[in-house]
Amino acid sequence: MKIVQLLPTMAFGDAVSNDAAAIDRMLSDMGYKTELYASNVDPRLPAGTAAHWKKMKDLHDEDLLIFHASTGDPLNRKVPSFGGRKMMIYHNITPSSFFRGYSRAAEELTETGRRQIRRLSDQFRYCVADSDYNRFELRQMGYQCPIDVCPIIIPFEDYEKEPDRKVIGKYKDDGWTNLLFVGRIAPNKKQEDVIRAFYYYHRDYNPKSRLFLVGSDTGMENYRYQLENYARALGLAGRVIFPGHISFSAILAYYRLADLFVCMSEHEGFCVPLVEAMYFDLPIVAFASSAIPETLGKGGLLLDSKDPQVAAAAIDRMLRDRELRGKIAEERKARLARYRYDQVSTKMKECILKLAGGKQ
Repeated sequence: MKIVQLLPTMAFGDAVSNDAAAIDRMLSDMGYKTELYASNVDPRLPAGTAAHWKKMKDLHDEDLLIFHASTGDPLNRKVPSFGGRKMMIYHNITPSSFFRGYSRAAEELTETGRRQIRRLSDQFRYCVADSDYNRFELRQMGYQCPIDVCPIIIPFEDYEKEPDRKVIGKYKDDGWTNLLFVGRIAPNKKQEDVIRAFYYYHRDYNPKSRLFLVGSDTGMENYRYQLENYARALGLAGRVIFPGHISFSAILAYYRLADLFVCMSEHEGFCVPLVEAMYFDLPIVAFASSAIPETLGKGGLLLDSKDPQVAAAAIDRMLRDRELRGKIAEERKARLARYRYDQVSTKMKECILKLAGGKQ
């Protein structure tokens, strides 16, 4: 038998793509014959990482097809026509309402994606969700097959690579407090709420502070333009910094420069940057929405309000209150252990073996 993974996009540095690649390596190490296919394959990936799904040969009854659901794509409609035993890993699809008024293309893509995944509810023998939040969504969409929860596999060894020294040299040890959020520039991430909280923190607590909003704005240039105008209107020009689409080494540099990670996102199926922030031992202030409380646990300070003055006060307390910061740091270490490669990969192996049955 062989195990084939199928996903809409195999991209460089994308969390879903990294998860698929990690699963592929894990299964290969277990002795399985594996293949990886996608509708779109990033040319920056090493040759042979994945192939276009049209090159996939017919699957036999004993083969296993693992489908990663994360966006709308014509490939989603093809899934019923493929052979093999089918398993889905559900990474969530952002509700289209977040993109209304910003990107018609993104609105249509996500609306189509949710509709496509709903129509596949009877196609899988088994599903894995990144979070209980995602599992609940599948149940709401009519999925009645067994569903287990397993976090995304995160390659922590990558975070020990050399950070971009130019970025480090530009900002390190200059006496400024650095706040950070990492995530696509997208309306569901609510970067405007991060800016709003930063405004009150900068005004009322620490004028020698700045905010890094790290993430690509591809397809969301209109939203980023509005964010930049908003920051200027608040008098934060030069204090809110959009590094744009940057290298992985530059992202590592911003994590190492940061004093605190702040997240005001309103929709996350898992939120890998929260785990990254925990890995870099950063204090975290986050709005308790979607899967965020589940992913973060007690590893940060969760807010049940979007009030920017409340958020600003929470940021200041986390940075000033050593006792609180120390207590949460211990919780953060315990929470981070939940995402160790050996622990998550063992769980994913157990999930896949429920269908693979140990056959090779």
